[in-house]
Amino acid sequence: MNKGLEIARGKTKILYENPGQPHQLVVAQADNISAGDGARRNEIAGKGRLAAQTTARVFRLLNLCGLPTHYLNGGEDDDDNETVVRRCNMIPLEVVTRGVAAGSFVKRNASVPRGTLLVPRVIEFFFKDDAAHDPLITPDEIVARGIASPQEIGVMTELARLTFDILSHAWRKRDVLLVDLKVEFGRLAGGENQGQLVIADVIDNDSWRIWPQGREELMLDKQMYRNLATVDDAALERVKRAYERVADLVGTFPVMRPAMVAVIADSAERIERANEAVKALGQLGLPTIRHVASPAATPGFVLQLAQQLEASFARLIVVAVGSDGLLRSMLDAGSSAPILDGSVEPERLVMQTAKLLGLEDTVLFGRTLLMQANARTNVLHADASLQQQTAPVPQGAALG
Repeated sequence: MNKGLEIARGKTKILYENPGQPHQLVVAQADNISAGDGARRNEIAGKGRLAAQTTARVFRLLNLCGLPTHYLNGGEDDDDNETVVRRCNMIPLEVVTRGVAAGSFVKRNASVPRGTLLVPRVIEFFFKDDAAHDPLITPDEIVARGIASPQEIGVMTELARLTFDILSHAWRKRDVLLVDLKVEFGRLAGGENQGQLVIADVIDNDSWRIWPQGREELMLDKQMYRNLATVDDAALERVKRAYERVADLVGTFPVMRPAMVAVIADSAERIERANEAVKALGQLGLPTIRHVASPAATPGFVLQLAQQLEASFARLIVVAVGSDGLLRSMLDAGSSAPILDGSVEPERLVMQTAKLLGLEDTVLFGRTLLMQANARTNVLHADASLQQQTAPVPQGAALG
């Protein structure tokens, strides 16, 4: 990959300018692995390639789900362990989302047994300072030290939780438990949406704890390296094999499973409503087809159409747009596919569709979570706006 001057170097990666693209960087992953804030260091031949692959595949999944990240492209075998990202001003925080009690959380919370499921997820912030061993820092301290604003803390918390839940869904489909996850954030340094907070740095096998079958002794992550009593070639080879397995598994994450949504109107008068449903469903990135079939005038065609659709598409959802419930009842009786009521509000229809398909599709699962998060944000913004408009008159203020 063509790259310019080196601008920064860390324990496991090197940053370069991207020639002709002042708002982009090339990130090169090194073969280094370290633990204990650098107290233990080794090289594993090929680890940089695996780290780049894992990071690129995770970020592609997050991009497909609609989350804001700095990742643009690269990271596969022909990219020399390198990815192209948008340049960010990094926030010196590690944001850790915990779904299972493990690691330092157990040491700091002796009353919580190791392996306990944490619901709701626990979000913790750590200040990046190797000399001080990345100490835990509270949101109030973050604001007081000018590291991030209260609003940015809220955004980081929401995005960290979304990222964890999306990756947890993907790992769960592969019978692997995501225990915890570390992410970092930056503000876009230039170009479109300058200043926007995005998920940045890397998310690779050093960023999480993952336990196949929910069993800690089967771990595949960096904790294997931390736990080594003796670091020799055989031990490092075992670590490398685990990293290779993880990269291969993560390679199956950023994929949408083929699916079709058939929108059927019961009359010509309902076509406009069907078009509204199709337009709303477009935000999921799913293909749709439209038909008109009347349970009163063409009952045979309704049943024939249901059978044809089911034979044509492996994953099918049917939306019945009718003036009453007759079309939906007939389709429900004649098809094994889920039949949704097209008379509901388009936003609700989209959410129902996304939830059904998201059971087996991590991309759609992530888009569902993002839509829910955006809906919560809209409500909070509306309430804040309302409170500003109806602020109470201070006690003792003159009226009139």
